[in-house]
Amino acid sequence: MRVLILLLLACLSLSGCSWFSSSDEDVDKDEIRNTEKGFYETIQKNLRTQNWTVAIKNLQALESQHPFGKYAEQAQLELIYAYYQTSDYEAAIAAADRFIRLHPQHQNVDYAHYMKGLSSFSQSRGFISNFSFTDSTDRDPGHARDSFVAFGELLSMYPDSPYAPDARKRMIYLRNLLARYEIHVANYYFKRGAYVAAANRGRYVVENYQMTPSVPDALAIMAQAYHLLEMYDLADSAVEVLATNYPDYPYLDSQGNFQFRDDVGGQNRSLSSKLTFGLYDFAPPPGFDTREIYNPVYRADD
Repeated sequence: MRVLILLLLACLSLSGCSWFSSSDEDVDKDEIRNTEKGFYETIQKNLRTQNWTVAIKNLQALESQHPFGKYAEQAQLELIYAYYQTSDYEAAIAAADRFIRLHPQHQNVDYAHYMKGLSSFSQSRGFISNFSFTDSTDRDPGHARDSFVAFGELLSMYPDSPYAPDARKRMIYLRNLLARYEIHVANYYFKRGAYVAAANRGRYVVENYQMTPSVPDALAIMAQAYHLLEMYDLADSAVEVLATNYPDYPYLDSQGNFQFRDDVGGQNRSLSSKLTFGLYDFAPPPGFDTREIYNPVYRADD
């Protein structure tokens, strides 16, 4: 019986060692039990070695075990960054929102605002990377708008933040991109014969995205759409502003007269075009896109 008891104790001892064994990737059991500082230092090692998954796990554990500890707030900020590095942008945004809500007066809360904007910016990469001359109108610019708003909040509340210069540059880029999206949608509306909607998109750019490279196209869209709607006074006003500010616009002749089209969307088609359902002798709707003229990013000679 004594031998059996000794054997059982030996087995329990061995199994206990396996239960509490730790790898290089996990936090040491003594550090978890004894010191918050030791726990945090191990997490810093995870971050330095870019072991993001383990870092996230340990940052969550640190906050759970030491919610009011010395390193709790810093761990919350680093959790935002770790989520971002794993491309889990939704989690990064949620963690940033949580930090902003819990610590609105924290000395590093501007970082949370910046990472929120940066995460939304990264989410919008699909929209951005596909925004070419042949892009699709069903691209959702929602993440780009969210990023623009987040960066705007950062600049409004913390204009002297070290993250402000980068946020400002990204906002300029996003603003130009969002304005171009409105132009792209307006061009699509011309194809559908939705001239009121096209005019509204052009006016929206003029009113909300002033000084962007898309303004001349927006004015041209307004002129063409109002002309097709037989709202000639509004069309002439748009042309006047266009000719005054952008006299070299391609749709203007040497006298500053706009070259209106009356065959947009299949109107006034020839008999052959109607019989072939537009496959033959069909003038495509206008596509107002002068990025190569007014946007340095797209200039072929730059």
